[in-house]
Amino acid sequence: MKIYSERVTVSRDEGFVVFLIGARVNRWWQLPVLWGVARAMNRMMAELTSDPDSGLLAYESFGGRTTLMVQYWRSTDDLYRYSKSKQQAHVPAWKRWVKEWGLSGAVGIWHETYVVEPGSYETIYHHMPEFGLGKVGPLVPANGTKTTAHGRLARPSAPARRAA
Repeated sequence: MKIYSERVTVSRDEGFVVFLIGARVNRWWQLPVLWGVARAMNRMMAELTSDPDSGLLAYESFGGRTTLMVQYWRSTDDLYRYSKSKQQAHVPAWKRWVKEWGLSGAVGIWHETYVVEPGSYETIYHHMPEFGLGKVGPLVPANGTKTTAHGRLARPSAPARRAA
């Protein structure tokens, strides 16, 4: 695993989708439900990573009582196509969740989806291997105008607005 000792950033011309998904253990003593949900997610990730055409670009996963998986997708079309495909692992797992696992309340599930347009994000990696969006890349030196977070944004950001 290469560690990038120089400061690098992602310079990507295409947009992408960030999909956050996870689970929360509410009743740890109901281990069969927890194991079933975990095995289903592992099957889905194995399926997605073995298919370069799936649209999944990269992912990172973090454990604890509440888990977090950050997935980077090529498009919402790819994400939705996978989620609705009856020939792949998600639909059977979702049906089992609805009919069995979700009824007990032993495990909660959640997800959030963000569509990211070119120029609306920034990254920095220093003394790091490829990680997160850095796995998607391409990675370029973070020098010149890319030295600061503001400079790494491809377009000037508008001031944040509060919802009325």
